[in-house]
Amino acid sequence: MIVVEDVHKHFGGFHAVDGASLTIREGSITGLIGPNGAGKTTLFNVIAGVLQPTSGRVTMNGEDITGLPPHTLFHKGLLRTFQIAHEFSSMTVRENLMMVPGGQAGETLWNAWFRRGRIAEEERALAEKANEVLDFLTISHLADEKAGNLSGGQKKLLELGRTMMVDARIVFLDEVGAGVNRTLLNTIGDAILRLNRERNYTFVVIEHDMDFIARLCEPVICMAEGKVLAEGTLDEIKANEHVIEAYLGTGLKNKQKVQAQ
Repeated sequence: MIVVEDVHKHFGGFHAVDGASLTIREGSITGLIGPNGAGKTTLFNVIAGVLQPTSGRVTMNGEDITGLPPHTLFHKGLLRTFQIAHEFSSMTVRENLMMVPGGQAGETLWNAWFRRGRIAEEERALAEKANEVLDFLTISHLADEKAGNLSGGQKKLLELGRTMMVDARIVFLDEVGAGVNRTLLNTIGDAILRLNRERNYTFVVIEHDMDFIARLCEPVICMAEGKVLAEGTLDEIKANEHVIEAYLGTGLKNKQKVQAQ
């Protein structure tokens, strides 16, 4: 579904992404792991159009989407969430969901003046869809709560709910577990699995919680220093010498070898 070919992203002399290539299979939940500073979030931002690549190519179902802006990719069904949730804090949870679909009738002054009935009908349909999303995510009790009052985990659920308000095809989740308690993280995991199995969502997940990755993701891709080191099952990744070296450091790896001898 997504093919990344030799992508580079430089910030001055710093090569945040340094020749990364990978493939995301349609219908998969792919995990993207690696030590801090590996280039994972930068690569997400390049794929999702937040950053322009220095060089390289990204395609989606064979179409070159390199450098397309986020709003264009949004309409193609490619969505990206952030490590820190971006909610409209003064609006309710339901209103946050209703804001997502583009091209709403109420966005034009003409309709606001002369087609109020059409706007009201559209808003009723959006509210109904938002309620269905809230039911799916088991947070209907928060529908009228101000989004700014939600916990970190509830805000992550809200971000996931936003992807359900449009025809998402592939969703990039950046550290969905950051700052989330275990109970809510399990709820988020349940929702991701259901969206994948019941609605054929494709997911790519950056996450440091290996239990979460083990539960959801196959394949798993490991990055370090802006490059892709390895791909496979989590067990294969954990046994890969290059991955061990990236996480533990060459010195520790050699020390362990000496001790084993």
